[in-house]
Amino acid sequence: MTNPTSNVAYETHEHDVLVIGAGGAGLRAAIEASALGLKVGLVCKSLLGKAHTVMAEGGCAASMGYVDSADGWKTHFKDTMHGGKFLNNFRMAQLHAQEAPERIRELERWGAVFDRTPDGKISQRPFGGHTYRRLCHVGDHTGLEIIRTLQDKGVHSGLDVYMEATITDLLKDGDRVSGAFGYWRESGRFVVFKAKAVILATGGIGRAYKITSNSWEYSGDGDAMAYRAGAELMDMEFIQFHPTGMVWPNGVRGLLVTEAVRGEGGRLYNALGERFMEKVDPKRMELSTRDIVSKAINKEVKEGRGSPHGGVFLDISHRGAEYILKKLPGMYRQLLEFADVDITKGPMEIGPTTHYTMGGVRVEAESTMTKVPGLFAAGEVAAGMHGANRLGGNSLSDLLVFGRRAGLGAYEYIKANNPSTNLSEEVIAAAAKRVTKCFDSDSGENPYTIHKELQDMMQAKVGIVRTEAELHEAIEALKGFRARVANVSVTGSRQFNPGWHLAIELENMLTCAEAVARCALQRTESRGGHTREDHPEYHPHWSTVNSVASQDQDGSMNVGEIPLLPMPEELKALCEGEVGIPKPAA
Repeated sequence: MTNPTSNVAYETHEHDVLVIGAGGAGLRAAIEASALGLKVGLVCKSLLGKAHTVMAEGGCAASMGYVDSADGWKTHFKDTMHGGKFLNNFRMAQLHAQEAPERIRELERWGAVFDRTPDGKISQRPFGGHTYRRLCHVGDHTGLEIIRTLQDKGVHSGLDVYMEATITDLLKDGDRVSGAFGYWRESGRFVVFKAKAVILATGGIGRAYKITSNSWEYSGDGDAMAYRAGAELMDMEFIQFHPTGMVWPNGVRGLLVTEAVRGEGGRLYNALGERFMEKVDPKRMELSTRDIVSKAINKEVKEGRGSPHGGVFLDISHRGAEYILKKLPGMYRQLLEFADVDITKGPMEIGPTTHYTMGGVRVEAESTMTKVPGLFAAGEVAAGMHGANRLGGNSLSDLLVFGRRAGLGAYEYIKANNPSTNLSEEVIAAAAKRVTKCFDSDSGENPYTIHKELQDMMQAKVGIVRTEAELHEAIEALKGFRARVANVSVTGSRQFNPGWHLAIELENMLTCAEAVARCALQRTESRGGHTREDHPEYHPHWSTVNSVASQDQDGSMNVGEIPLLPMPEELKALCEGEVGIPKPAA
């Protein structure tokens, strides 16, 4: 078979800042960098507006104090640290809590239309793990309104937007990132972006799992590209399994049922009609943190009290049709149309679905810069903000706060260093060769077969509950997958070739899956989104370190640990209260 890339031809675009990913974090970063006078390019894998931010339906967490006047940044900080089991980068959690209210007010100035209280203030609803009613919302489509607002602001800010382009590699000039290599998904033509700074806002890794709320874009591209460029991946063992994803009908399996359903009074029942969260967390009930609710559901199913299709029941019908249609109009229409389930009349069958990655690329709190000069990351692709478990609603305020900081960080880096955008032809040719090698094999495997088996394996062995034996099996299986992917075969041309797209994404998913499995094996305790059946308690050592994965010179993955940033005493004092800092097991 002839490789369709014997001579590398590509188009070139040059910017001060290249933002990869056009969800909330990417848009907010691009807006900030543009406002500071930089020429900004914004690349999205799909269409502009088709971002995972849209799926954050329930609300955006910010301590506005509009509904509960006692709320403030200190309580929000405390809740975030408790939710993250104190593995958060405390400085990120602090900045987030302090700056989120202004980011909400900023959205209002840019035209966002939030739901209102009777006296005209932004309405705020309760969510799991939050002390006060804190989530600013627009019905149950808050993320959509945020994307609409940011997109409108962005396109009027002079951004150059490149849609349906997949970025496959970060390109470096020496130790600095100076651009990126990719291709147009429709034609397969190569494109090179030269940039003085690159901001990753590519989201998570959910497509490595069988049951997920994530869409096709979430293949860990940003994590893997940063890793290959020399950045560190941190806390990859912490995967958030959202408690409420549809398990039936099969056609909507994994579809997210927003936490707003529970925030507005939805109740969880097992097959015996028992409201089982009464035993698990009698104070917070269904509004306990996501890790606790997910594990409680998993236990009900495992012990034989699950629903007919392997989940439990979530019921909000007692609130009445009028209330549901007012507060949850999108959820009502979505489930009625796609699942033939009327939530005003009866329960849904739900169970945990892979939803969010707390881990990601390690960044500095203030600037969001990675270990690699010129490379920044914000949103889900960045680690540190959420620790071992993310509170619902914190993702939207996270991307607003750190999206802005990424744009500002890129500006300050460029201003201080005036970096070049030099890229050698050898570097570009190597990137082209890497992404087209799958055309060289006539006898390799089908990428779809490998992907399905990878998802099944990750779901079974690196899922909600893990064991040492299964994690060893997973790591061995990943070695086999990597050998198979190295010999994967793709036929046809680069035009309209989804098999080629998947072959490239498989390498990224394998990198992320290996980091998750190896970090999960290393952490011999249970905490947040990481549960070890053979190590069910906190451990004193693992209360003081974050996991990190980096690429060795020979290309293998090195997994270790770094000391947790010590929290100042004045912030530590904020966290000591009724719940208290977790007491490690002896």
